[in-house]
Amino acid sequence: MKGYAGKLLDIDLSGEKICEIELAEKMLQFYGGRGLGTYLLWKELGEKWEKVDPLGEKNILLILTGPLTGYYPGMKMAVVSKSPESNGVIGSVLSSEAGLELKTAGYDGIIIRGRAKNSVYLLVNDEDIEICDAEKYWGMGGIELYKSLLKDAYERLERNWKLRGIPKEPAMLYIGKSGENKVRFSAIMTKLMHAAGYGGFGAVMGSKNLKAILVKGNGPLPDVHDKEKLRALLRDFWKELFTMSTFRQWGTGPGGYSVGRDRSSQPVRNWQEEYHDDERISVVNFELKAWIKKYWADYGCPVNCMKISYLRYGPYKGSLTDAPDYELMAYLGTNLGIFEPEKIIYLSYLVDELGLDGINAGNVLGFTAELYQRGILTEKDIGFKLDWGDEKSFARLLHLIAEKKGIGKILAEGTYRAALEISKMKGIDVMKYAVHVKGIGVGAHGIRSELDYTKNISYAVSVQGGDHTSTATLPAKSYEGEIVNAYYDSAVICNFLTKPGFERILEFGNYVTGFEITPEKWLNEMGLRIIHLQRILLLLGGPDVHWDPRIHDDNPEHFYEPLPSGPVKDKAPTKNGIREKVRQYYREMGYDENGIPKEEVLEELGIGEAKRELKRIRKYLNL
Repeated sequence: MKGYAGKLLDIDLSGEKICEIELAEKMLQFYGGRGLGTYLLWKELGEKWEKVDPLGEKNILLILTGPLTGYYPGMKMAVVSKSPESNGVIGSVLSSEAGLELKTAGYDGIIIRGRAKNSVYLLVNDEDIEICDAEKYWGMGGIELYKSLLKDAYERLERNWKLRGIPKEPAMLYIGKSGENKVRFSAIMTKLMHAAGYGGFGAVMGSKNLKAILVKGNGPLPDVHDKEKLRALLRDFWKELFTMSTFRQWGTGPGGYSVGRDRSSQPVRNWQEEYHDDERISVVNFELKAWIKKYWADYGCPVNCMKISYLRYGPYKGSLTDAPDYELMAYLGTNLGIFEPEKIIYLSYLVDELGLDGINAGNVLGFTAELYQRGILTEKDIGFKLDWGDEKSFARLLHLIAEKKGIGKILAEGTYRAALEISKMKGIDVMKYAVHVKGIGVGAHGIRSELDYTKNISYAVSVQGGDHTSTATLPAKSYEGEIVNAYYDSAVICNFLTKPGFERILEFGNYVTGFEITPEKWLNEMGLRIIHLQRILLLLGGPDVHWDPRIHDDNPEHFYEPLPSGPVKDKAPTKNGIREKVRQYYREMGYDENGIPKEEVLEELGIGEAKRELKRIRKYLNL
């Protein structure tokens, strides 16, 4: 078992029980990260999936490394659970040294069960694991938490290390106020501005009364299968990744202008448009006005694409956040009719401190603002005016959402559930203004122009819904589709560091593990197995939402409206055209005509036991 520590920590917060589970050979068929998490959830909860409340005590939260953690350039780890947004499995990946610390502590991941009686945090220091009181940290945002909890934990470790020198501080995963209040699109945060956003797993942590997880490992990484070949390939990869000079200099920031201007694929006022030519949002303006750290990387990353912004002057003095990256420039900027860097930085800082997923928070804000624009929601409903471009009003709304007060209590359920509630409240169907797929707001890359990497069915049939990091494509088994994305999330590596190509990265993984995985084996067996299990659990859904592929394997209504401006004005897909591509995707993936995995395909993939779930899916769909 090369590349793996070989065991998982299993922590039951309800009974304060801690034990270890050895990785079995069956588990390794799902590789790690997202794949392993999907398998573990299915094995434990599959028979009762639709009855498990994602925010209930029976849900399981998984913090997982992958076999390439610590070896491949960069540092990622996966958070996997039943999602409060989609009721399916989401593999949400974030940049954090917690992955390296966990593996050098001797674990491939942590299984978290139950619910603590009072607020707690976990402290993992090699084989010493403690469930500690977190009452005095409850309610803190990231900056205060780093000054308080991380400082306290470091001093605690330092006392234990007196005879061994001074340790590096532990890595910390944590939640903000929104996670504590179980806002469905709250994130698990780390390093003030990194987040596992998709899935809403900050709410899952909050439902378990778990404020933070701190990890310190002091051992070596596990042995690898072929150290010399791995070293040689790693040197080649570093050389290639060092050539990403433009990305190193700017990160994803240039997209704030270019995705709208050149690709007509950026959310503008809740996707009513996707084109703009506003140079105020150029990355140069962010660099000149706010960047205090132009090159920032996680462990082992040769690209250094992250930037740090800090506002020294003006009404939002003290706001500290990342660049922001493209997704937040779009969703907390153009999507809200805001193009000024300072205002976008301020809102990005707020979502970080409140512990919200910036993409889905921006999606909810844009949805609400369009309802206000159309007179469906009034000033009385919201409590104040909500005009496009008014960052102060959007900031007020973020606080209401995080605290679940007023209209924020409805919006805290996420765009889809809020649309259902507002439709009842107003007696009018507002779902056509909700830009989501299966409960998850789509990433800031549209499909109408076909000038971006997202096209036609990218979101419609993805097992992760609106997640822009795991999009579907045709042909279904190409290197650009969700099956390969599942490899990166299971390995676990950064999507921005995949320049060497899928085939060579597989080779790298084989040198680590000793497995003999070919592209064909991953596309037709291992990766396909993960996607099929995710698909099954997504269609089971429940307890409050079930997805019907005949209805919900589709794009948001705004994506069928012709683009109103820009170089590809009037362009949009047709519903019939999308439906035909969806059917083609079903055929290529091994789903039946209704989008349900076929029994014989499950048998071929070695998960024939999942046929029991198919019967329940057909029952819900009246098939």
